[in-house]
Amino acid sequence: MYQSYAVGLDPYQTQEPKSAYQTYAVGQDPYQAYERAHGPYQPHEPGYGLHQPGHSPYDDQIPDPKSRMLAIQNAKAYLLKSSTTSGLNLYDHLANTLTKILDEQPTNAVDIIENISKDVKWAQFQKKMDTLRDEHEILPTFEAAEKRKALFLKANGEGDEELEEEIGETPLPNVMETAFYFEQAGIGLSKDESYHIFLALKKLISVQPIQTCRFWGKILGLEMNYIIAEVQYHEGEEEEETEEEEVIEEGGERKGEVEDEDEEKEKEDEPPKSTYKPPPVIPKEENGTGANKYVYFVCNEPGKPWVKLPPVTPAQIVCARKIKKFFTGRLDAPVVSFPPFPGNEANYLRAQIARISAGTHISPIGFYQFAEEEGDEEEEGGGGRDTYEENPDFQPLSVVEMVDSLSTWVHHVQNILKQGRCVWLNPFQKSEEEEEDEEEEKAEEPDELQQEIGPPLLTPLSEDEGIQNIPAWTAQPSTNLIPQYAVPILQSNRWPGAYAFASGKKFDNIYFGWGHKYSPENHTPSLPPPVQAEYPSGPEIMETRDPTLEEELAFKAAKEEALAAAEEEDDEEDVEDDEEEDD
Repeated sequence: MYQSYAVGLDPYQTQEPKSAYQTYAVGQDPYQAYERAHGPYQPHEPGYGLHQPGHSPYDDQIPDPKSRMLAIQNAKAYLLKSSTTSGLNLYDHLANTLTKILDEQPTNAVDIIENISKDVKWAQFQKKMDTLRDEHEILPTFEAAEKRKALFLKANGEGDEELEEEIGETPLPNVMETAFYFEQAGIGLSKDESYHIFLALKKLISVQPIQTCRFWGKILGLEMNYIIAEVQYHEGEEEEETEEEEVIEEGGERKGEVEDEDEEKEKEDEPPKSTYKPPPVIPKEENGTGANKYVYFVCNEPGKPWVKLPPVTPAQIVCARKIKKFFTGRLDAPVVSFPPFPGNEANYLRAQIARISAGTHISPIGFYQFAEEEGDEEEEGGGGRDTYEENPDFQPLSVVEMVDSLSTWVHHVQNILKQGRCVWLNPFQKSEEEEEDEEEEKAEEPDELQQEIGPPLLTPLSEDEGIQNIPAWTAQPSTNLIPQYAVPILQSNRWPGAYAFASGKKFDNIYFGWGHKYSPENHTPSLPPPVQAEYPSGPEIMETRDPTLEEELAFKAAKEEALAAAEEEDDEEDVEDDEEEDD
């Protein structure tokens, strides 16, 4: 790079390189030309003395052209000679090497010519077509895009004509608007995921006969997560499904009765039956009421099929309060716990959704009101009001009022009682016919249960109990820098991950979390009950000790005396009978 130039020579002037291998005029001695170009060899250089007479094979004679061609052919034949080891020849290898160098033109080719030679030789042994091909690697981003590709496709025949109908009233919620309000407080998902959920809800509405739909939230799992949609069917759609379930249950009961009759005929001598009577099974609430007021669909990712969760039962809610399990993301996964949970992960998920909804779904006070006609009738029945309607005269409160006082927020979902139902049911209450048949068993029945009464609907949040020194709710504005555009945000401390906002006449609730209730202490599973006694201990069944020798002799003497006294009484009776006969 740093090259010296002669004085007066332009460094930018191109100058042809001089080489010893050049063309020469006819009759010119190449050695003399080489000497002029190179200069005379020094005694220590290897080429010293080669230009002297007698050292060149062609000094005494002029070479014959035919002999030179023959020498060239022999040299080429030698280069074309194949190797006995690799089967290659040097001529082709040199030609391929030079071709590769001229095609690629690497820098400092003389320094890497050995590596180039190895690459050329290695390429000769690679097969042009291998039976084992490399597996095409699918990137996770590409796979996710393929799954969500169907969300962006319109149905067949859907065009501009249906655009006006879509813009009209639709059960599809505005997920992006809700995400915008929660984003003011740093809550929510990414915009891409929110929009994908938006499209997934649209696809759900196009398949199911849904009247209302809402994005409930997202419950995290160890393997996969759950995206949850809360829906309500049109009137009459859900009843058909319940009728099918009842028909199946009745058919199962009839089969059970027939099997019981056959078993009674086959087994005449049966072992004694247990007198234990299990507690009565508390029936689940009907669809559209209580804890089963809404229907829930879940999916692991937007684009995957929606799966409908089964209705929740009181037994599942009661057991869910006693256990704490992480979700796996698989609805058919078993729930291994103590007490044993009656169902799989789909039932446990549905129970947790019901608990979270009952404790965290809130609305600004005055947004809902009770119907005047239905209110008096429900109060007389003692069951409390379970329905409400929107208040057309609702006037939103200021942000400062909704943040400072929790009494400006109310629960609009019924509370779940300890029984596992929203409306208490007496399990020992029987019809008139059953009471006549079982009058004798009334004395054995336990005392009447006391009716459970929970907080009424639309109860203010100020009445919620705290957790030790922690309040049940935390209210704060979305920003303190621009208070005139702030949004009140409420966070549940009892169910971490539950949030609510209100902006004018709009409000919504959402949940992002693991589906666990907060507890200040570590979760401690309940202990199993004590082992039941095999039999009641008493003198009737206790084994007596062996008598001593003195006790045996005394027992024999007493027995002999008793026999002798009995014989004397018999003799006296015989004598009296003989005297009476003589008289």
